[in-house]
Amino acid sequence: MGLTNTEPDTESSLLLPTTAAAITTTTTNSTISQQKIPKDTFQLAYIIYFTLGLGFLLPWNAFITAVDYFSYIYPDVSVDRIFSVAYMLVGLACLVVIILFYAHKSDAYLRINLGLGLFIVALLVVPVMDAVYIKGRVGLYDGFYVTVGALALSGMADALVQGGLIGAAGELPERYMQAVVAGTAASGVLVSILRILTKAVYTQDSHGLRKSANLYFAVGIVVMAICLVFYNIAHRLPIMKYYADLKIQAVNEDKEEKGSLTGARWRSTLWEIVCSVQWYGIGIVIIYVVTLSIFPGYITEDVHSEILKDWYSIILIAGYNVFDLVGKSLTAVYLLKNAKIAIGGCFVRLLFYPLFYGCLHGPKFFRTEIPVTILTCLLGLTNGYLTSVLMILAPKVVPLRQAETAGIVIVLYLVVGLATGSIVAWFWVI
Repeated sequence: MGLTNTEPDTESSLLLPTTAAAITTTTTNSTISQQKIPKDTFQLAYIIYFTLGLGFLLPWNAFITAVDYFSYIYPDVSVDRIFSVAYMLVGLACLVVIILFYAHKSDAYLRINLGLGLFIVALLVVPVMDAVYIKGRVGLYDGFYVTVGALALSGMADALVQGGLIGAAGELPERYMQAVVAGTAASGVLVSILRILTKAVYTQDSHGLRKSANLYFAVGIVVMAICLVFYNIAHRLPIMKYYADLKIQAVNEDKEEKGSLTGARWRSTLWEIVCSVQWYGIGIVIIYVVTLSIFPGYITEDVHSEILKDWYSIILIAGYNVFDLVGKSLTAVYLLKNAKIAIGGCFVRLLFYPLFYGCLHGPKFFRTEIPVTILTCLLGLTNGYLTSVLMILAPKVVPLRQAETAGIVIVLYLVVGLATGSIVAWFWVI
């Protein structure tokens, strides 16, 4: 089921079609595949993909980090739970539609640009509404409905951007997928820094909460605008053009051999892709069921420190985010190519359940700050490394022409894992 190890001699050999028919190419296409791979000058393409990975999670992070502000002005609703349901369900539904109807038709370039534009619109809603309508007043629930609508719009944008970006990175050498995944972890670190900054600088009253929320959304808007510019620059880089030509070569060969990818043939191909990456997807689901059922709910609600008081949860969340980034960056140094070991590691992470249980009900030392902090950092480290490994390996088990769809399918598994983990967190009490 796609658990083979890929050891390419060169980056381009990793991406070339693997079927016998595809090896027999036209003179023009052979010239494309045999060209010297352009250099990633100043590592610009890598930096752009890292920034894009950082960017597409910032809107969600802005909404959930500002949950104190939303809970203050809308005291009679369960803000965090409604936010999670709205974002996850809309994102999941949009991903399914993209996979079934658009992945083989539309260009990821168009989907990503549309999604980045929608992100900016959604992020503008909250600060503009706060300035002209809410103005820090409590109980104006029309504003809450608009906010949920903006969040749902962000969920749609996330499906477009994350699905398109992971799919596009799946067509490129491994380092670009690693850049995207590491960028998602950097997003969490940036938000933790902002959270620590706002807690230290602003008073935790209505005025301070309002300023904090506006800062989160302002940073998100600026970063999304940068992402929009960066992505359109990336499209013009020689190295990106080279790999785009490789994909065109693969698609044209497949079309000449088998005809257009529509109707029953597309459904059959999609099923083959799902079967090829299913174990990678199952591993990712397990990763995020474990992580989301423990973090951040357990960290923010269940553990307490007499010494650190309300800084304790903030420090633990920052520790998780930093080690998640470390884990996702480690694949740039050493990438585990054995998929069976990586997927087995996902199941081994189930041991975090009894370990964190011991932090609440075990021996006295086990309930102190040091064991909890170490376990939280290990949760982040393993989450980051295993996610990065599986996201990098999964698109490489299918031919290049199917790599984008494989990437989108893996994102669908990721969202299912996130949603399932969030639901389990409601019912599973450590």
